Amino acid sequence: MSLKFEIQPAANPTPEKERAARLENPGFGRIFSDHMALVRYDQAKGWHSARIESRANFPLDPAGAVLHYAQEIFEGLKAYKRDDGGVNLFRPDANARRFQNSADRMAMAPLPEAVFIEAVEQLVRIDRAWIPGGEGSLYLRPFMIASEVFLGVKPSAEYIFAVIASPVGSYFKGGPAPVSIWVSENYTRAAIGGTGAVKCGGNYAASLRAQAEAIDHGCDQVVFLDTIQRKYVEELGGMNIFFVFEDGSLVTPPLGTILPGITRDSIIALVKDSGKPVREEAYSIDQWRADAASGKLKEAFACGTAAVISPIGKVRSASGDFLISGGEAGPVAMGLRKQLVDIQYGRTNDPHNWIRKVL
Repeated sequence: MSLKFEIQPAANPTPEKERAARLENPGFGRIFSDHMALVRYDQAKGWHSARIESRANFPLDPAGAVLHYAQEIFEGLKAYKRDDGGVNLFRPDANARRFQNSADRMAMAPLPEAVFIEAVEQLVRIDRAWIPGGEGSLYLRPFMIASEVFLGVKPSAEYIFAVIASPVGSYFKGGPAPVSIWVSENYTRAAIGGTGAVKCGGNYAASLRAQAEAIDHGCDQVVFLDTIQRKYVEELGGMNIFFVFEDGSLVTPPLGTILPGITRDSIIALVKDSGKPVREEAYSIDQWRADAASGKLKEAFACGTAAVISPIGKVRSASGDFLISGGEAGPVAMGLRKQLVDIQYGRTNDPHNWIRKVL
């Protein structure tokens, strides 16, 4: 299924001079482009009224289902400016499929992959001037909310799908610096059969108390352990995690209760391309501590759309702290990061056909 998008350009777009000033230091998720994509759903019409229009507030009834029962999902991807002036998207089809999987788990209407991709591409085309140069990019946030007006526990019969865009600079100023993480021993993120593999707002809301605890202990991020035994490393508050060993192999926690990250999946493919073994298997916090002390573990890094790859330098917990690789960024993490970023910006070969050229 595909829909034709009606294009309604903003009547008063941001003046060029003001836009240029905002793009000098956009930060992350604080500045937004002029337009948004919008598609509506109801059970009688299905998906309909697809359009690109001025970014504006939604009229939302106080009894809207999303406000009471949290039927909401989202995605995150980026548009990258190539050296030739064109624009790339990185694996938007994978985001579209994950969005469908999230909708299925949350009992929401599945959005056709073609509609997801068309909405993203149309928004990028009309707001291409908002893509920063250099290592900047246009962060795209597709999301869906339940909009039916009722107070009753059942799946909504109406939904709003939208895409907004936010210009972002390089996640790290001066290059990727190793992050410190706090091991959460009091809070868990997701259980088997829950919504851990779903990109829904509730998962992130549930992680915020643990993230605040991490900040209170001087750490950048929190890492969660499994719900049942409280011993196996699962993922960070917003990123997947990898471990690099002295024999060149990599380990990452298995899927099931964690988000199937697209950056995670891309790293697994690139590692396999290089001929190195990569295993998806459980890895305990005690083993992590022992392997870091013995030198068997050479690196650990987190990965996700926003930062791509973040080397982990220090791990803190109530049971004591330890360093990884002397607290420095390692060559495997940095090599994989460069390889991924070069593919995203079109600077090197794209062996898996991950790039979709929008312009």
